[in-house]
Amino acid sequence: MSTKLRLILGVLSCVFLLTSCPSGLKNGNPNSLKVGKKSTVTGLAYNNKKGGFQVNKSYKGPIVGPNLVFIEGGRVTLGGGEEDVMKRNDNRQRTVTIQSFYMDETEISNLHYLEYLDAIKRDSTLNAYTAALPDTTVWLDELAFNDPYVTHYFRHPGFRMYPVVGVTWKQANDYSAWRTAVVNKNVAFPKGKPRNRKNPIANMESGLILPEYRLPTEAEWEYAAKAMIGTQQEDENQENQRIYPWDGPSMRQPFGRTRGQMLANYKRGRGDYSGLAGRSNDGAMITAEVYSYPANDFGLYNMAGNVNEWTMDTYRPLTLDDANDLNPARRSEAQDPAKLYDKGNSLINDNAKVYKGGSWADGPYWLSPGTRRYLDKDASSSTIGFRCAMFAPGKPTKR
Repeated sequence: MSTKLRLILGVLSCVFLLTSCPSGLKNGNPNSLKVGKKSTVTGLAYNNKKGGFQVNKSYKGPIVGPNLVFIEGGRVTLGGGEEDVMKRNDNRQRTVTIQSFYMDETEISNLHYLEYLDAIKRDSTLNAYTAALPDTTVWLDELAFNDPYVTHYFRHPGFRMYPVVGVTWKQANDYSAWRTAVVNKNVAFPKGKPRNRKNPIANMESGLILPEYRLPTEAEWEYAAKAMIGTQQEDENQENQRIYPWDGPSMRQPFGRTRGQMLANYKRGRGDYSGLAGRSNDGAMITAEVYSYPANDFGLYNMAGNVNEWTMDTYRPLTLDDANDLNPARRSEAQDPAKLYDKGNSLINDNAKVYKGGSWADGPYWLSPGTRRYLDKDASSSTIGFRCAMFAPGKPTKR
């Protein structure tokens, strides 16, 4: 075959490839990261200088917000795997599917919340600042001397990276809304300049606007805590469920150089919040720093113990029975109105919000991800904190 003939065939091959890929892509069909030069359904070019539909071609995948860990979704059996010692019958097992999402790798710390208060103090009214303050009196007890925690725990530098407590469900939601605005401004306009200078408009289509930070649903929280992803190579059907966010029934590390060390911060027994001084114990009489203890298989710290955590859900005993089996959640009294409950003998109403995880003042039973409790959305406690979650718009890519 002559050189001239080879050249002609090569040109024809290129023409065929270009015409067979209406998007103009040389390597196959368009996808969310590479959409091509023009629409595959209209043939119109993207980003035409004379006008037309503008597409951010520099999009390289979802931007992951600070402190977030990607939680790959999947099928899971939620609910209690242990004896229902409280006899509430409110955590019966059910198989559901959870969409992928992001979750904070740590609980929100005192330092994080002080940053929020500082921003409100500078930018908002005195009433807004006062409304955002955590209730430090949650430490008071007439039959104990916990008074130093009232004045020191939240603001002293020695407790900077300890989980914030005394925060209501409503305050946790307000914090999430503020964080969303601050992070999105920084993502789209780092150092005050637009990240995409060719198209400085920051909208949803640009990929520079993150979904909102929010409280996780109860199902998301439980799924992330169990972290069954760590067992799936050996047990794809997940026949062997986890009691805690780690393998085995023990509260101590079962093997390795750290064998015998505590895996969580909890109350070991009546009057025993930490163990003996100088011995292997959980290292904390009250809370511990948010990066304490080993992370679970998703990379999340303190999904058992340290502090309980607020979830998005309104409490009802049979939420898993009622809710959809895809991304179950209860945000209202739908199919289970509050009027069905005895107001005189029941605390169940639309203000009752679910919290999970167990705390420094709880026994091992409450550290199991399937257990659930509730509290009024305007109430707070020295044993309840929170972390945020976020919807995942596509799988993250390395940047």
